[in-house]
Amino acid sequence: MTPHKLLELSLRSAAIGYVSLLILLPLAAIAHQSFIGGIAHFIEDISSPQASSALILTLEAAFLTTVINAILGTLSAIVLVRYEFPGRWFLNALVDLPFAIPTLVTGLMIAAVYGPTSMAGTWLQQGGLTLLYAKPGIVLAMLLVTMPFTIRSLQPVLIELEREQEDAAFSLGASPWTTFWKVTVPSVLPGLLTGVFLTFVRALGEFGSIVIVAGNIPMKTQVASVYVYGEIESYNPQGATSVSVFILLISFLVLILLERLTRPPGERMPRWLRWPNRPLDMVRPSEIG
Repeated sequence: MTPHKLLELSLRSAAIGYVSLLILLPLAAIAHQSFIGGIAHFIEDISSPQASSALILTLEAAFLTTVINAILGTLSAIVLVRYEFPGRWFLNALVDLPFAIPTLVTGLMIAAVYGPTSMAGTWLQQGGLTLLYAKPGIVLAMLLVTMPFTIRSLQPVLIELEREQEDAAFSLGASPWTTFWKVTVPSVLPGLLTGVFLTFVRALGEFGSIVIVAGNIPMKTQVASVYVYGEIESYNPQGATSVSVFILLISFLVLILLERLTRPPGERMPRWLRWPNRPLDMVRPSEIG
């Protein structure tokens, strides 16, 4: 075996071992524990009233968070890349702050700003809107934690994006809105999809900030991650692992969909599902023989 092959084999083994040790083995262990009682017991665990309510609330809040971050995150990324203004460097640095601070601190920040004794919280309550210990607080916590994903996924794509197509659309009479939807968005779609899907997956598993702002009220403000924590404290690891595996399955399917959607158009479907009679000029050399 040549030194080059030996090095390649060593690096490959190290990468596989690293991923297996940190991800595959824990996933296999929690999946095994959740299915100890069989598939019927697993379905019973996730369909109990408290568990299903927590799962539905988590999915609803994560979806709403994803939609808001997709819109505002895209606009923020465009502003940070395309426009010069005083303090842009500071705003750009603030985007990464949710990555740096513990999520428990994020929850404390929200409680300090929008709590019932704060100025903003009192003003919102007078208007009939309560953030803490309510669903809006859950969405706000998810928004703060996931804010960087869409912005940071779009910024490199926008920096590399050529402005000629947009300028051509403007010269042909297209409005800024039409140019944005028909020229800019298709050009940055892979980055946008990455940010959107990562936002959704990250929001599904948020715990630290939500446990502060949601109040953990069963059937009302209890999300899946807090439910799992409560089941572990109640000495019900079976129920906790079942809900955890269900969230993991959703996250895994979302990440697989992301991997497929960000591929070139001809490679998004698995090879065994692709139309077999493609023209010869669409066949890649690696598929011949």
